[in-house]
Amino acid sequence: MRKIALALCTAMMVSTPAWFTLTHATQAHAAAHQVDFSDLVEHVSPGVVRISITKNVDQETLAQARAVELLKGFLGNQAKLPDIPVIEHGYGTGFFITQDGYILTNHHVIENAQTITVTLHDRTELDATLVGSDESSDIAVLKVSGAHFPALPVAKTDNLKVGEPVLAIGSPFGFDYSASAGIISAKSRNVSREAAVPFIQSDVALNPGNSGGPLFNQHGEVVAVNSLIFSGTGGYMGLSFSIPIDAAMDIYRQIRDHGRVTRVYLGISVQDVDRNLAEAYGLSRPQGALLTRVNPDYPASQAGLKAGDVVLSFNDIPIVHAHDLLNQINRAKPNDSFVLTYQRQGRQYTASGNFGDAQNDIASESKSKNTDGVRLGVRLRSLNAAERRTLSRYGVNGGVMITSVDLVGRAARAGISPGDVVVGLNHQPIRDIEEFAAVVAQLPKSGVVAVQLIRQGTPAIIGLRIDD
Repeated sequence: MRKIALALCTAMMVSTPAWFTLTHATQAHAAAHQVDFSDLVEHVSPGVVRISITKNVDQETLAQARAVELLKGFLGNQAKLPDIPVIEHGYGTGFFITQDGYILTNHHVIENAQTITVTLHDRTELDATLVGSDESSDIAVLKVSGAHFPALPVAKTDNLKVGEPVLAIGSPFGFDYSASAGIISAKSRNVSREAAVPFIQSDVALNPGNSGGPLFNQHGEVVAVNSLIFSGTGGYMGLSFSIPIDAAMDIYRQIRDHGRVTRVYLGISVQDVDRNLAEAYGLSRPQGALLTRVNPDYPASQAGLKAGDVVLSFNDIPIVHAHDLLNQINRAKPNDSFVLTYQRQGRQYTASGNFGDAQNDIASESKSKNTDGVRLGVRLRSLNAAERRTLSRYGVNGGVMITSVDLVGRAARAGISPGDVVVGLNHQPIRDIEEFAAVVAQLPKSGVVAVQLIRQGTPAIIGLRIDD
């Protein structure tokens, strides 16, 4: 299970008596835990599998560890570090979606795996083949040989209700077939602007090892694939996120039939409109998706859109938040038409066109001449004068600030966080966004990049894998 960091703000409820909110919320949560899932667990568990993988430890990791050992020796610590295994082991969860052996799990569970082994409910172990995976949605499809496997039924995500009891089965920390229950907290959560699907939020206890496992409704139907947790510690903190099964099954069918996931792109970056921006753009209230970048020669630009426009509707569907627009785009197919209503300088206009075809939204945008670090899974900004003065204390002349990290991207997996300041890439100094873009453009298609950072006043170097 991957760990994600989100910026949280305090929400204040008004016009509702505190006793009413507390009493009913408590009753609703208690009711969820009073549901007897015992028969359901017994019935669906055979369709759930444990996934074990092995992968080679990359040479950069080995070199860094050996350097630490050498440094300890220089500092007088003669205690020898344990040998580093060349093979790394990992585990997660998956589940059968067809009787002929197709299995759904998470992309991050099997990423870079050399071998994949599936353990069935009766402890039978089977070698699995990776049919395909999609990093943007964090879905992977596996196949095992055989027939008459216990495929799990799936539900319509649209029928899911907030407050509805749900159940997860998985292998948290390697404890196979552990069941945990809770309720649906929210639907259509966007925890990353680069994520290709909206998430279902629940309070089901998920931990490392639950990744890729099913989330069931009380009828024993799969409603989602468990994927993310919000955590400052790496463990459960009450906020779990799962991929809607409708989206997961669509990705499965594309991978099975075509070997890849086809997506569309507009060539835009967006953000929410707050109260101040609403006033600045002449809107009656905060709404819409503010275009912060429109890449030239892409469908949005060709339709006449410009940075600073506020998109208010997509094919007659109102856009309240930026993620509403991204969700609609992610549902579209190549060559589908679109009609956008947008506001510019206090007046409303419409723009129309057809979506382009891209194997991956993020990869497609990286082809344009942008400097926002999309290839590495980060967004950046220039440093202000005060920040530059602070960095000069460390003998650093400039850098770029990471403002956000793609939660399913390369940088997040390497441990890079918002607030980090990049001051070098592969031993080349980075003083501004232009230098960052120039160095990134020269990086090889695969390998590990040494990223020099200043993190909370402390220099650090992180190895970031960039296999495209």
